[in-house]
This record gives sequence, structure tokens and C-alpha cells, in this order.
Amino acid sequence: MSALYDLARHEPLADLKWSASRVRDEIPVICRDAESAFDPDRLWPLHPDDCEPGIPADGILRGLYVGAAGMLHGLGRLAEAGLHCPTLDAAAVVAELHEAALASPDEDGAGASLLVGSSGILLVAHRLAPSAAIADALADAIAANLEQPSNELLLGAPGTMLAARVMHARTREERFAELWRASARTLLARQETDGLWTQDLYGERLRHVGAAHGFAGNVRALTGASEWLDDAAAVEARAVATARVLAIEDGEVASWPVLPPGSPTGAPPRVQWCHGAAGVVTSLAAIGGGDDRYSALLSAGGELVWRAGPLARNAGLCHGTAGNGFAFLALLARTGDERWLERARAFAMHAIDQVARSRAAAARGRYTLFTGDIGAALLAAACLQGDTAFPGIDDL
Repeated sequence: MSALYDLARHEPLADLKWSASRVRDEIPVICRDAESAFDPDRLWPLHPDDCEPGIPADGILRGLYVGAAGMLHGLGRLAEAGLHCPTLDAAAVVAELHEAALASPDEDGAGASLLVGSSGILLVAHRLAPSAAIADALADAIAANLEQPSNELLLGAPGTMLAARVMHARTREERFAELWRASARTLLARQETDGLWTQDLYGERLRHVGAAHGFAGNVRALTGASEWLDDAAAVEARAVATARVLAIEDGEVASWPVLPPGSPTGAPPRVQWCHGAAGVVTSLAAIGGGDDRYSALLSAGGELVWRAGPLARNAGLCHGTAGNGFAFLALLARTGDERWLERARAFAMHAIDQVARSRAAAARGRYTLFTGDIGAALLAAACLQGDTAFPGIDDL
């Protein structure tokens, strides 16, 4: 089984019993630390580990993935859950983000994308202070991203499909449903015979399997509004078949490679949300209902996430312990088996402890939605409330 994950990427699960009272105490600590780090001009400080492709030249992070919009979204969700009393005027902050983002677009041309660009900022702004002008700007951004070549969730049309779905639910305006359908037609036309897509991303053309940059994330976008698909059953059946073909099974566990048929370096598959079993399970757990064989495969993926243990030195959503915990909640929703809730709670306690240890060692927190401390707080909150929605994807 060790060939299915890299031991060096994981750490032993802490012996911490689930404590709702501790969770309710620790979430406000994370939120208060985040609010205290906010600067009206520079927003939240960039953590050294967040220096990734797409960071704006001015170093000011505004978007949903690693920027201020994501932090405001996470803090807002915790406030709505009654777990945080905000002191920031989130609506006033986010109102300034879109204009600033247009003045300093990201370096990779993804200015309209959901997780990196303006669509995510606008979506948060519309939730906090809805207006016709913001809705119009969002429609324009989604349309601008329709032909984006990356074919993945972070930068491409799959991400802005999520925005279109949300905006249709909020406004009931048919234009957002049509934008979703147009994006879906383009995405399905680019799907290859084996069910995958090619990602034209950061100067490379690769075919990813996982949630952030590949097959699983694209399927999540397509099946999130299946009533708008011409043949939703065929799309879903093809996705289930592709997931089966790509799975690497070993007894009671299963994993998925970063790239088919596996890593070109010979490294074991990753076990995290962006690449690997956790993200595949989280993205695909809502499809294939009634298929016991497929359910068993997803549960084997969850079993691998459990046995691999928490991600080492990272509590966040994208490639950290909290993101993996949401795979267990997705399996709870699919199966009703309470062991998955118990496992999610174990990861939540570990992630909160990781945040505390990291903050003590570095004398600072990490302030992003997808890679920062707020992800641990959101997993813990989800475990309190039984909410299986993945932050920044399903709760927009």
C-alpha cells in the first residue's frame, strides 16, 4: 500500500479526541488572528509558501484561491454559522477589489477566472452586497472565460460554470443558465476519447486527473447542474467509467494518479484535494448513485486517505489536512456511514492543532482560503454542522 502514497508527505494522526467545545473556542482564534493581520492597503500578507504561478506583480492577493476575496468568503461563512463575530466591514473591502484587480491583472491571462481572477471576486461581492451592476459584470466575466484553453477548474471555464450556476440560483436570470450551457458545450467538445481533457496550463500541455486541474474538477462542474445538460446520464456514466479505469486498486484501498497512467517520475500518487484520491472522491461522490461497485471504489479511495494520514506541515484545503477531511464528509453524504464523520472530525482536530503549531513556530498565520489556516476552521465548522459543501467550490 505504501506505493500508493508518499510517506514523507504525511504525518501520524494526533491522538486528539473530538471536542465540539474546543472547536468552538479555536475557530474564533483563527478568525481573530486573520482579521488582525488585515491591512487596508496591502490586504493580507503573502505567506512564503504561497509564491505560486499567477501571483500579481504587486504581490497583493485579491482573488478567491489565495486572496482577499477568499478570506472574506471564509470568514463570512463562519460568521453566518455563528462561529465568528466579524470586525471587518467585508462588503466595503470586497467592493474595492474588483476595480483593483482589473488595474493589476494576474500574469497568466486568467483575469476572468473563478479561483484566480475577477469572477471569484465579483461572486463574493454579489453575495455580500448584490447589485445589477455586479451581476452584469459577472455575466461579462463568465462569457470572457468561456474559451479559456486550460480546461480545468482553477483558471478555466469549469470554474466560471460554478459561478454561472450560483448566479442563476441567486437571480433566476436565464442568461446565467445559457452561459453555463455554452461553457459546457465547449468543455464537452474538448473531452477526449478516454474521458480526460488536456490542460494548457502555465506553458505546459498535460492531462491531469484530479480536482483542481483536471478530470475530476471538470466532472464536478458538469454534473453540478445536470438538468442543463442535453444527455446528463451519458456524461455521468462516462465519468464513472473513466474513474474506474484510472483507479489504482490494492485490496481495501484505491488511489488515482496525477497524470495517466501515472507519474512520469515514478513517484507514488499524491493524496490531497488538488491531485489524488481526496479530490477525486470529493468531486465525484455525488454521481453514480445506486452503483454499488462504484460506491465501493470511492470508499476505497476514502480508506486510502485515512490510512495515509494528515498531510505533513499543511492544514489547508488544496494540499493539506482540511481538504482531505472533506473527502470523508463527501462519503458521509453518499453512504450515511457515521465512520466517515468520525474520521472527518479526527482530521479536523489535527488540522486545528497544525494551525496552532505553525502559528506558534512562525509567529504568524497563513491567510488564504485554499492554502491557509481558515481551511482548518471551515472543516471543523462543517464537522459541527454536518455540512459537506467544499469551501470555495460548493458553498459559493
